[in-house]
This record gives sequence, C-alpha cells and structure tokens, in this order.
Amino acid sequence: MPLMGALKAFDRKFGADFIGTVPCAPGVYRMISAAGEVVYVGKAKNLRRRLGQYRNARRCKADGKMRKIVASAARLEFEICESELAACLLEVSLIQELRPKWNVAGAFSFLYPMIGLARDAGTSWFCFTTAPETVSGYSLQGAYRSREIAGDAFFAWMRLLQYVGHPAGKREREKRREGTKRCYLFGFRSLPEDWFSQWELFFKGESPDALEHLVFALLENAAARSRARQIQEDLNALRRFWKHEATLLLKARQFADYRDYPVPQKDRDPLLLRYRAKDALAKECLA
Repeated sequence: MPLMGALKAFDRKFGADFIGTVPCAPGVYRMISAAGEVVYVGKAKNLRRRLGQYRNARRCKADGKMRKIVASAARLEFEICESELAACLLEVSLIQELRPKWNVAGAFSFLYPMIGLARDAGTSWFCFTTAPETVSGYSLQGAYRSREIAGDAFFAWMRLLQYVGHPAGKREREKRREGTKRCYLFGFRSLPEDWFSQWELFFKGESPDALEHLVFALLENAAARSRARQIQEDLNALRRFWKHEATLLLKARQFADYRDYPVPQKDRDPLLLRYRAKDALAKECLA
C-alpha cells in the first residue's frame, strides 16, 4: 500500500483529482518549480500510469528520485503525443534545450565524444574530444553516446599502439594540441599507412579488420606477449566499443538513410531513438 505522506504530497501540489484528468496515452510531462523553472521532463507510453507512479511513490531508495522531483515541483503539465516515438523525440528535444535539474541522461549531448584521426608527415595523430569544433584536419568519427565505453576503447587503443609505433614527443604533441579544447591527443610514427583507412572503417562500424591486424602485430611483439593479460583487457575494450557504439550507430544511420557524417552530437539520440523504435515494433510483430 502507498504511504499516505507520499499521496498527500502529490495531491496537495497537483490536486486530488489530477490523475483522473490524465489520459492513458503516450506523451511528455514537465515538472515545474514555483519559480517557473522546468525541473524535470519525462515521457511515457501511458501518461496516467506513469504519473500514478509518482503519486504512489514509496519511501524507499528505488522511488527516492520520484519523491524528490515531486518535492521540487509546484505544478505539473503534460502534452499528448501521437505515438511513443514522438514522445521520446519530444522528450530528448526538451531535455537538450532546457537541461532540467533532475534530468541527466541526454541533457549534455554536447559532451558526447568523437574520435579523430589525422596523418601528417609520417605521423599518425589521434584525438578523443567532446569539442569537435575546436579540432581541424581530423577525420572525425561518432558522435558516441557513452563516454565510458568510447573512452575506455580509445585509451586502450593508445596503449596498444605503443607496441607497434613510436610515440610522438611531448613538444610535438603540445604544438598539435594548440587551440583545441576538451581534447586528448596522441601521435605515433612508423604505423603502417594502410592502417589509417582501416581504423576509419572500424570507428564507423563498417569493418573490424583493423582490430584483427592489430592483434597480429601485437603477437609479433615480445613486450606485448609478456603482458598478455593487459593486452587482452585492452582488446576487449575495443571489441566492446565495436559492439555497443560503432555498429549500433552505423545501423541507426542506415535505417534512417542518414548521410551526414560524423553525426552531430545533438542528433545522436534522436537517430538512435528512431532505430530502437523500429526494433521494438519488430519484436511486437513477432510476439
């Protein structure tokens, strides 16, 4: 049974009959503070059911965020959408625009990372950046959603390249980094020239051949063989990235016939939402 305190908090703020006015339809809802600030944006396949969960929130850790959102709101507004996908897209747009206090996922798309590749006078340069507008001369890949998965893969890749190439000097790296922001940059000499295009295809999700060639190169390196456990962990990070970021973004682009590349950070979530909505519909048809 829901606690009376939770019921009273919701009913006192929004009215005891509020839930009865909410339709069982997809839509977006906004929690708004007394100062008129949108503190949370949410979406639902069934608005009445979802908002009823706020009304019946329990005093437990699982419902803690809902109770805090209600506590910080003075009024609640909702908007009906024609479909669950339309609700998802509107939610993402509002979160990106308003960046409400209680929204985290999707609120900071400008922090979605990209990976850049460049080749200059025999040196291959690689960057991991969330400010692609500040880097020039790079073939940019992405944008990717998970900074953790993409970051783990990038830094694992840099560690592995140390066994097959010669790292650029500190002064050379600092000169190359001038003018960039929120950017990690590494350079290597003596890498095979054909690797550049292979790694472009890898980060686009089009071919894993670059990873296979890297494995063969590492097997020929005595230092790499002596650190087999660390090498394997780094290779696993790249394989995880391939599965969860690179190929997923490619499938979403292909589904939407999205020709621009790299995908702008703000467009990444809407693109994936449309693709995942297609997957969900297919599963319903097969059920």
